[in-house]
Amino acid sequence: MIPIEHNIAVTRARINRAADLYDRKRSTISLLAVSKKHSLDAIKEAIAAGVIDFGENYLQEAEQKIQQLREFSLRWHYIGGIQSNKTQAIADLFDWVHSVDRVKVAKRLNDQRPPTLPPLNICLQVNIDNEQGKSGFAPENILPVIAEINALPRLQLRGLMAIPAQSDNESDRQNSFARMRTLFELAQASIDWQSSRTLFDTLSMGMSADLEFAIAEGATIVRVGTDIFGSRDEPTSK
Repeated sequence: MIPIEHNIAVTRARINRAADLYDRKRSTISLLAVSKKHSLDAIKEAIAAGVIDFGENYLQEAEQKIQQLREFSLRWHYIGGIQSNKTQAIADLFDWVHSVDRVKVAKRLNDQRPPTLPPLNICLQVNIDNEQGKSGFAPENILPVIAEINALPRLQLRGLMAIPAQSDNESDRQNSFARMRTLFELAQASIDWQSSRTLFDTLSMGMSADLEFAIAEGATIVRVGTDIFGSRDEPTSK
């Protein structure tokens, strides 16, 4: 088995090559290790290789990992679907939530974020290809909700997240990322920066198979699981 440390080095090299190729500053692109369904030992290997940002999809699994890894200074990112009955625990446990797909969810996270913790960093999930059955705001609905969500005091609106439609056509995937970049720039331009406390500096997109396309179109966080930890078994429950 190839060591996780090696996989991380290879992934970081890919990120750096893409940054150089597309005239991006390397420091503006962060690696989020998607650790769902992987063991504590695997995560500890990644920590030893310098990773501090980990993404989890399933709340019950994440709760156990966060508790058992409290000795490390890590940033935990929730990247899965959000049910209303899970918002309390998500607001308590995580530093980031990438998958806010409804105003109702944002309001619940805001109301339930403990005042002893910093505001919760969030990204609005966009259904960029308008896929039926996929979570996320329609692209045309993003601008109207930004001001409403940005007013929530226990949240820090950081930007947008997307998972483009699966396609073997590279041009299709590149086009999806390009439309996300355009939407992100429109959203930034819509913000009243003098009166706003938002940072809105994050475009979370790109995974193991397509991170170069995402970086070409301005991704600031790439979410990589398989290329770091290897394949995994899908869970039977959440």
